Amino acid sequence: MSIDIFTPRAARELEAAAERIAEDRPDAAEAFLLAALRAAARLVERPQLGSIRPYVPSRYRFWPLRRYSYLLVYDTLTEPVRILRVVHMRRDLPRALAQLRN
Repeated sequence: MSIDIFTPRAARELEAAAERIAEDRPDAAEAFLLAALRAAARLVERPQLGSIRPYVPSRYRFWPLRRYSYLLVYDTLTEPVRILRVVHMRRDLPRALAQLRN
């Protein structure tokens, strides 16, 4: 799976998350990246797998990387899907994703 389905912002967020994880657990950072790429490949094949949230239009879906407490936020209307954000689950998601409401 190519990282090309990640927007530049999502790719930066993915890299930053991996760097944070690597500070304490370098092996986990590599596993995190692999999990994110595998999840992205799965979402390309089955875009409707993710969940919707009430604070953004339903075209945007969420896929959890639970082991790492991150969410992939993606757009189901693009072909293939595009991963728009990689956000930690503890963030204030409605606020962090406010730009998707438009």
